Amino acid sequence: MDDTNAIIQYGLNALQLGSFYALIALGYTLVYGVLRLINFAHGDVFMVGAYIAFFVSSFLLSPEGLACGQTTAFVLTLVLTTILTSGVGVTLERVAYRPLRRQGAHRLYVVITALMCGILLENANLALLGASSRTLPDLIHKEVINWGGVTITNLKILIFMAAILVFVLLQTIVMKSRFGMAMRAISWDPFAIPLMGIPVDKIIVFTFVMGSGVAGLGGLLYGMAYVKLENTMGMMMGWKAFIAAVVGGIGDIRGAFLGGLLLGAVEALVPAFLPSSYKDLISFSILIAILCLRPTGIFGVPLTTKI
Repeated sequence: MDDTNAIIQYGLNALQLGSFYALIALGYTLVYGVLRLINFAHGDVFMVGAYIAFFVSSFLLSPEGLACGQTTAFVLTLVLTTILTSGVGVTLERVAYRPLRRQGAHRLYVVITALMCGILLENANLALLGASSRTLPDLIHKEVINWGGVTITNLKILIFMAAILVFVLLQTIVMKSRFGMAMRAISWDPFAIPLMGIPVDKIIVFTFVMGSGVAGLGGLLYGMAYVKLENTMGMMMGWKAFIAAVVGGIGDIRGAFLGGLLLGAVEALVPAFLPSSYKDLISFSILIAILCLRPTGIFGVPLTTKI
């Protein structure tokens, strides 16, 4: 493989990895855009989504279960994983975040609660399922496409197309729909919006449904691509997706998508020039550099506070 093909191959790998970061970062930015809350449990919701996909797909494909075909099992797993993971996100909102919000708790306490929820999900997984890793069953027939010395699989194409479709769908909902208008209004003035008859709790639940559902989709696709599932898999993915959201401008859907792709490109291209052990160092260094040069991120704008 010559240098040009090698760079293209790394670029294709970057699209796959960046798509995962983008899917998780979209959930971060949705919740932050409405509540100004950094939901640090979101990476672990992604982990729960991957395990939900494992159990659902195993049941659908097993002789003791429904014994579905691959295509049917994939579609049903996609739908059920998205729905059930949305339920996990809504449960966290109802049990952990809503009581604090109604009591007017400081954002610091809400962030601490989010961190504890993530740790709770990790350790609950460990207690219930043990430390052994799990392997997602094959849900699609994987094909390798060789074009001019560059190889790409149908799964990589599926992952990137899924990220694009989710980005377009969320951008359309937030910018074009009445729900999206209400979401943006709550982020602008959460105290005046209830006086206008907008059901704030319903809009917030809808936001968690979308964000957690996207995390579930990401967990399913991640399990299909990387096979190995562990209870700690959401921790580092969550932190890096948070980096992606900050780099793009947290609160902006375009920024979350672009930031995810940029971070994936950095991590995929670093091994081409430096030892692979440097990729995390460089990824976090990028966050520091962007915060120094542009604290609001690529698409972020400074916020003003009325006193």
